[in-house]
Amino acid sequence: MEMMQSRGSTQAAFALAGTPSITQAEFGRFRSWLHEVAGISLAEHKKTLLTGRLSRRLGACGVGSYGDYFDLLMSGARPGELQVAIDLLTTNETYFFREAVHFDFLAAEILARREGGDPLRIWSAASSSGEEAYTLAMVLAETLGMGRRWEVFGSDLSSRVLDTARSAHYPMTRAEKIPQPLLKRYCLKGNGPQEGTFLIDRSLRERVSFAQINLNADLPDVGRFDVVFLRNVMIYFNLETKREVVSRILSRMQPRGWLFVSHSENLHGVTDRVDVIKPSIYRLK
Repeated sequence: MEMMQSRGSTQAAFALAGTPSITQAEFGRFRSWLHEVAGISLAEHKKTLLTGRLSRRLGACGVGSYGDYFDLLMSGARPGELQVAIDLLTTNETYFFREAVHFDFLAAEILARREGGDPLRIWSAASSSGEEAYTLAMVLAETLGMGRRWEVFGSDLSSRVLDTARSAHYPMTRAEKIPQPLLKRYCLKGNGPQEGTFLIDRSLRERVSFAQINLNADLPDVGRFDVVFLRNVMIYFNLETKREVVSRILSRMQPRGWLFVSHSENLHGVTDRVDVIKPSIYRLK
């Protein structure tokens, strides 16, 4: 009971005082830790991002500084908080049909030219809350049809966004970039208490699976993939981490497999094991 009262007092004081600033030493501890666990290199100007994402956790955990919060994370005294912090610091914005030219290329230059009945596997390697993975599933369904054997595998470091991905349930505002014919064909509009939301159709959900994977560590046995989307994640890595991550990814690709990165990324100086087909689109040698 005393602990509850003490924490409540701390939270009240925290609310009155406002969010504390982070010291350079505290920021350095978070930077080192995040790079170690996720390979993410936080630039100096990312202080505001870090404090903005973690500030509420200080009050929720009853601590008064970022240093105290970091000590709490490392102590293991609050099970689950470490994953909460990782989720908050590694979650990136995403949306359906982001950088749509990639999906056009996938449909016209890869899927439409694919011969034979071998199963096709695509990996959304930084899938966040699932929009990219389900976009891929829509493109596959439209191009190859549901009678062909194909699957989409999505992975992310954040368990929180993976819960959203597995639910396949989104606010209707997230449907803005989905072409209307595909929205009608593959998305179910919510009614009653679910009004204002939509659910990805079961036929697609059954072809898409998700797993928590840290690209900055040895990869589990996930099989091999014909196509990998590794987009909007390498911008947070330094050169050495990029090389290590890409090497791991390439080891899980089929011969002559395809690799997509975002338009703000490239593999110059990262690997010589791929050919540049178009900017941001590569093929394994």
